[in-house]
Amino acid sequence: MSESSRTFARYALTQAKFPDSAYRSAKIFILDSLGVGIAGAKAPFNQAVFKTAMRWGTGEEACLWGRKIKAPAATAAYLNGFQIHSMEYDCVHEPAVVHPMATIFAAISAEAERQNGVTGKELIEAVIVAVDVAAELGVAVNTPLKFFRPATAGLFGATLGIARLRGFDEATAMSAMGCALSQCAGVMQPHLEGKPTLPVQIAGAARSAVVACDLAEAGLHGAESSLEGPFGYMALFEDDGSASLAAERLGAVHRITEVSWKPFPTGRAAQGGIVLVQKLLAEGVTADNLEALILSAPPIIQRLVDRPIPKDMSANYARLCYPYLAAVTLQRGTVGLEDFSHSDLQDATLREIAGKVKIEINHIEDPAEFVPQSLTAKLKNGEEKTVSIEKLFGSPADPLSQEQHLEKFRKCLSFGLSEVKAKVTTNRLISEVESLEKSDDCSELFMLASGL
Repeated sequence: MSESSRTFARYALTQAKFPDSAYRSAKIFILDSLGVGIAGAKAPFNQAVFKTAMRWGTGEEACLWGRKIKAPAATAAYLNGFQIHSMEYDCVHEPAVVHPMATIFAAISAEAERQNGVTGKELIEAVIVAVDVAAELGVAVNTPLKFFRPATAGLFGATLGIARLRGFDEATAMSAMGCALSQCAGVMQPHLEGKPTLPVQIAGAARSAVVACDLAEAGLHGAESSLEGPFGYMALFEDDGSASLAAERLGAVHRITEVSWKPFPTGRAAQGGIVLVQKLLAEGVTADNLEALILSAPPIIQRLVDRPIPKDMSANYARLCYPYLAAVTLQRGTVGLEDFSHSDLQDATLREIAGKVKIEINHIEDPAEFVPQSLTAKLKNGEEKTVSIEKLFGSPADPLSQEQHLEKFRKCLSFGLSEVKAKVTTNRLISEVESLEKSDDCSELFMLASGL
């Protein structure tokens, strides 16, 4: 009855050989996650979340990135997870529709610090297997998101990553998975409404992974069939998913090598459309000569980022609003961390341009497919210009260059830290991650990220 759950646990605990490509990709997205997590120290509502979490107890087990303090491991996982996802800038596994590193790296990094002696190689390998777990659970589903998979599937990946670092036996790891199921949560309603509770779900999942492993280690017995049971993960959280299929695929490809960067701090579903606006700018389209802008895209694009602009729009809502993002790109050439101030969100010109944007569904039926997309500009002189993409910028098919990857990281640190601190910290963090597999203790990495 519990064979799929057992296979997942056994894989996470025992997988021993990893190709160079998996190590390389893990280090890329460890650096990326540290960058967006540090930037998230300046995210909207971060202070409210920080003050709330600091009431839960004291301790100095793990660093809070960009904050120069430590907290209990579960609290650090919560706050760092919130920061990683708080500005929609974290990486994503598109076929699984999972932001794997937000939940997973927040939890695993806190655990590594708590243990005080986890090597860089051990950290990397825990990340690789944890991403495999979360992404396989997403890839094995054929229906649209109902629950917020980065938190739900991410929780199981994070739990088994921690179980690996703690050296759990198979039975204890399965109990940890059962304890994770008992805490599993995350819904799409905050995404639909653009609420700041969306990253709270990531935060909760990261903390729950730590708690699940603590409970299992203390002897609490969790459900054994956490993935495949009649009231397990697949039955409750997905409409058409197969735990056994996910289990069969484990290790066939390491999913960290399929993860995409986000070049812009917005929902992934909006990013192809931003690139298309940039292409139209190169063709001479401007905000002044534009009559209408029509994006033709797969259904997931309309479902996730086609939304009206309310009178009192928040930054969280705007990051998931393609009409606003298209307007910003037309005016400024790109979308960056600085483009979500209160004055920007209320800007009358941006709102007027956004009113000219429409999204239509194209011929694609796959509920997890992001491409192809095309964008047509209807100009005031009657002319039309159309551009298209077959792959998303930042995906494995069109990856960021090393220079672009590092430039994103530098921008994140400049946003999240003081200018002086960013100059001191940036290159040191890049160097630490680059040689991470040679480190005897990865804690120094997180001390740097914290500013301590």
